[in-house]
Amino acid sequence: MAGSAARLWAINEVSNRQSRKFDWPVDDEGHTLKVADIFGCNTFNNKTMKEKLPKKVYHKLQETIKHGKNLDKSLAETVAHAVKEWALEKGATHFCHWFQPQTGLTAEKHDAFLSFDDDGQPIDRFSGSQLIQSEPDASSFPSGGMRSTFEARGYTAWDPSSPIFIMDEPNGKTLCVPSVFISYYGHALDQKAPLLRSMETLNEKALEVLKLFGNEGVVRVTPTVGPEQEYFLIDQAFYALRPDLVSAGRTLIGGKPPKGQELEDHYFGSIKDRVQAFMQEAEFELYKLGVPIKTRHNEVAPSQFETAPIFEEANIAADHNQLTMEIFRSVARLHNLTLLLHEKPFAGVNGSGKHNNWSIQDSDGNNLLEPGSTPTQNLQFLVFLTATLKAVHQRAGLLRAAIASAGNDHRLGANEAPPAIISVFLGEQLTAILDNIEANGKPAEDSTEARIIALGISKLPDVQRDHTDRNRTSPFAFTGNKFEFRAVASSASISLPMAFLNAAVADALEEIHGKITGLVSEGVEFKKAVMDVVRQTVIETKAIRFEGNNYAAEWVEEAEKRGLPNLRKSPEALAELVKPEAIKFLARVGVFSEEEVHARYHVLLERYVKDIEIEVEALKGIASTQVLPAAYQHQELLAGSIEKLQDVLKLKADVEPAKSQIAKLTLTATAIVGLQAAVEALESKVGALAEVEDVKVKARGFADNVLAAMLEVREYADRLEDIVADQLWPLPKYREMLFLS
Repeated sequence: MAGSAARLWAINEVSNRQSRKFDWPVDDEGHTLKVADIFGCNTFNNKTMKEKLPKKVYHKLQETIKHGKNLDKSLAETVAHAVKEWALEKGATHFCHWFQPQTGLTAEKHDAFLSFDDDGQPIDRFSGSQLIQSEPDASSFPSGGMRSTFEARGYTAWDPSSPIFIMDEPNGKTLCVPSVFISYYGHALDQKAPLLRSMETLNEKALEVLKLFGNEGVVRVTPTVGPEQEYFLIDQAFYALRPDLVSAGRTLIGGKPPKGQELEDHYFGSIKDRVQAFMQEAEFELYKLGVPIKTRHNEVAPSQFETAPIFEEANIAADHNQLTMEIFRSVARLHNLTLLLHEKPFAGVNGSGKHNNWSIQDSDGNNLLEPGSTPTQNLQFLVFLTATLKAVHQRAGLLRAAIASAGNDHRLGANEAPPAIISVFLGEQLTAILDNIEANGKPAEDSTEARIIALGISKLPDVQRDHTDRNRTSPFAFTGNKFEFRAVASSASISLPMAFLNAAVADALEEIHGKITGLVSEGVEFKKAVMDVVRQTVIETKAIRFEGNNYAAEWVEEAEKRGLPNLRKSPEALAELVKPEAIKFLARVGVFSEEEVHARYHVLLERYVKDIEIEVEALKGIASTQVLPAAYQHQELLAGSIEKLQDVLKLKADVEPAKSQIAKLTLTATAIVGLQAAVEALESKVGALAEVEDVKVKARGFADNVLAAMLEVREYADRLEDIVADQLWPLPKYREMLFLS
């Protein structure tokens, strides 16, 4: 089928799609099960552990999970046996260590439970050693040079803090053991290990601060995260006809549709039936895996949506976000849809991000970033608040590095997402409190305890105003009892940005703790010592606080005056990782050794280059084999039409109607020549970098030269899309992909 015919077929196919019916399960009496009835049914969770494990083993394992204690290896055989029996009851035939290498995806190698006893009879076996450790080939994953092909050994090790789960597959079930991935020498090769390390450091430093305030009963402090996942859905028929989406995850050409998001009618709008059916089935699968999905809604751009979970401990939230992306991708296919997680799949409409709602919770269930009814008097809250400000101020460059990618560069600073400049928004009330502390050394009396917004609608109750308003332009905003890190990439794991944030806050807490105890040892009264240190921190971190419009050009100038980094491109952002101070900091807080930092930097730079190289090849192919042939056909039709017109009417070229048609032919021919030249220029720019071995130089070359050359190709291709006859154009257009579903 010719390209243009395939597109027209796809339009017809999509227009006649029906929603996939999904029946929620029922009990033996035909009553629909509640979410609570199925939630976590495919996880070896606390309830299942209690049922399947001996009481003594259960309590020891809970000590490991809840209090971060080392795993007692003597428990492994008992736990493995219980897990195996539970998995077999559920119909599982295989098991795997489920881990997160530096690809942004998850990885697993399936082994059957099948074994043989001494008599050669088949049995199901799952040993303690198989539960605790596995040995994949580390050389086949990104390692930044840590593992060569002849040094293939790597290990995955069970993370008991994240529930073991069973994944339903089309023709069977697999037991998945969440794991970390390390090299033979113990270097982190994955996303999870540094996150777990950062959580341990934050726990240690936060406990020290809490003990200053008399919280002796608290035994553990954990960061919590609720990642809001944005994504696009388009029909599979359109996706299959877009080589750029298939290869690169984003459209590399595409003219602006007549309608985009100008009418602001998609956000929170009624969800279309096919999309709703997809969401309901995906949520069902996630509920079985214990993923606490809470919200779903249309996002700003057409065909863009969002899902968000209830907060969980950071490492579990990271695992569950990876599962969310996996399940959404597989369930979308069942509905003849394709999930797009790229940060900017379509030009001209909003891209996608992953807002990370981050807070800190102690073992008594207290949110340490909860201001309470009188935040001005809550010294402990002020310490944790200002420690976070200090963390972001001191480590803004590292936080920017943690979110750097080729995809995210298209989104950051595009008047739809936070800019590449990291700043903190606190809101009117907290800003006033900190300003008072700076000016007077103590907070003013809280005159806003019951600030009420009267809606003036009799049927609605009064809505108590939060301690903060919302600033959607801020990359790091306080939203009542948490910080929302809005600059994280939609396709990325949350582990690295959360690891850096945890570590930065831990480091700031250690410094604040040292200053407070130092003053107290000199005879300063405790509360005064706390306020003195809080005030000093407020003054030192004032530059990072910004309450205005982060999209405004004036903010770029102001940020420069304040000394805040503006790292617009990933290569310069990633360079923050290998600055001497950053390396020392990451080693000091135990997140990365110096060798691990350099390896991670190399992996991230290589990924940046490879992503753009893939885009270049896809773009060249589309331009040469699809756009230009369609343009040649259109040019031939125009030329033939003009020739016949002149032949029949005996018209000269400068006489209407031949004149206007010749002008259109000239326009087409000029665009064709422009596209051919742009493709050649792109090939030249890429060719100049082909022999460059230094990945730093190569990445900068792609950022500074190749991306601009790609935009030039796109400009001419998009111009031709507007010129070429619709029935000749082979690629699904924006108006079709975004609005037909």
